[in-house]
Parts: sequence; C-alpha cells; structure tokens
Amino acid sequence: MDLFSRSWTALRSAVAELPDQDFARPSGCAGWLVRDLVCHLIIDAQDVLITLVTPAETEPTRDAVTYWEVSRTPPTGDDPLDALTVRLAAAYEEPRLLKFHLDDVGSAAGRAAELADPKLRVGTRDEVITVGDYLSVYVMEWTLHHLDLIAHLPDAAEPPAECLARCRQMLEEIARAAFPASFSDKDALLVGTGRRVPTDAERAELGELAGRLPFVLG
Repeated sequence: MDLFSRSWTALRSAVAELPDQDFARPSGCAGWLVRDLVCHLIIDAQDVLITLVTPAETEPTRDAVTYWEVSRTPPTGDDPLDALTVRLAAAYEEPRLLKFHLDDVGSAAGRAAELADPKLRVGTRDEVITVGDYLSVYVMEWTLHHLDLIAHLPDAAEPPAECLARCRQMLEEIARAAFPASFSDKDALLVGTGRRVPTDAERAELGELAGRLPFVLG
C-alpha cells in the first residue's frame, strides 16, 4: 500500500511540474506524446476506482505477478484503444485541463487505495485478485509509465528508488530469472520490458536471458 502511494504521488507530481511545452514531446510509449500518456493515466485512475468497488466472492485467480499477460511484441501505437487515447487527449486542447483531471481523479484513486482492505478480493479483467496484489500491480504500472513520461525529459524527476527496486523484483519473478547485478534497477526495467535495446556489453552480460527479451507486460 505504501509503495502504491509513493509511486502514484511521484508520478502525479512529475506531471504537475511539467511545463506546457513538454506535453507535445514524445513519451516512451510508441505513438504517444506526453499528453497522450497523461490521458492514459487518467483512464488508469478510473480503472483503479472501478476495481476497488467491484468486490468478488470467489478465490483469487491472479496475484501481482501472474496478473500480467506477457508477450515479446512491443506495442506500436496502432491498437484501436491506443488510437482512441490519442484522440481523447487532443480533445483536452490545453495541458492545464489534463493536469486538473489527473489531479482530480488521481487524488480520488489514491484515497480509495488508502482506505481499501488489502485482503479484500476484487474483480478485474474477468479475474479475481486481492486488493493488496492489485495495488502492487499498479506499482509496476505507475513506475513504468513514470519512466515513459520522462523518457525524453532529462530534467524531470525519476520514480522513487524503492519503487524501481520492487518493480525489478517483480519483473524478475515474471521472467523467472535475475538481471545482472551490474544493471541498475532502472536499466533492468527499461531493457527487460523492451523500452530500451540492450547494448552489446549488456547483451553479453544477460547471456541466455537476452534471447527471451523483451517481457512486454499488458
């Protein structure tokens, strides 16, 4: 619960501090500008609110690791939902409106998460998961998207170190393999999820794991 709050607060703060011109810059998500990614974060916050008020009675079918659908094909931005996000983001017209809506819905999602019982079971994507595991999923979501947000903004604040470390741990559980100790947590996430191509030296260090990359989480 604490890491959820830290990762979400850090991401929302990073968005709030962006100058208007940065909303037209590319993000780390293929086909999306920063404004498109921020619009996606609003939709994510709505999903958190919906899921936390969708109780389930049956046993969990997923946890924070098995929740993810993993593929080796990075998104291209051509998916219909991705394209819809671009059109929706453009409809805001002004960055301040995106900032306002993210702060409004995002604050509510953060409060709802703090009030939720981590042992409660909820339904999402036709699966059942505990609130605690669901919020851990979003630590990964927020942290990766924080990296996407600042991909071309070198002066923007990075995700909290403890969130990067936890996400690396979860990615290694998903991969069932450890990234080399020489990799920073940030680089393990960027390379591991296909957000950056490994250098020749990194590929050599990765060994057999290099042939299994990337782990694209969806």
